[in-house]
Amino acid sequence: MILHCVLMRLKAAMTAEEKQSLFESIVALKQVIPGIIDIKYGPNVSPEGLHAGYVDGFAVTFESAEARDTYLVHPEHVDVGERIVSSTDGGLGGLIVFDLNY
Repeated sequence: MILHCVLMRLKAAMTAEEKQSLFESIVALKQVIPGIIDIKYGPNVSPEGLHAGYVDGFAVTFESAEARDTYLVHPEHVDVGERIVSSTDGGLGGLIVFDLNY
């Protein structure tokens, strides 16, 4: 399985409703892209203060690396990905992506 973790530095001007809508569009990918086992999202809750401004994020669990690779090029993911990038402070610089194989 692959755990695909995405940390985001969202624009300060985003409202709570806009954030929720963005996360709902991410969760909706589970219904259209095969191989997604689970999607979790939310704010950073670590008390360590080491977030470097990446205070929101989500994690997608895939059944395999192949399922993750299918997701990466899927048109629905590309559309949501563009929405994510346009919502971050700094475009791609407002994202950290880290995948774990487990």
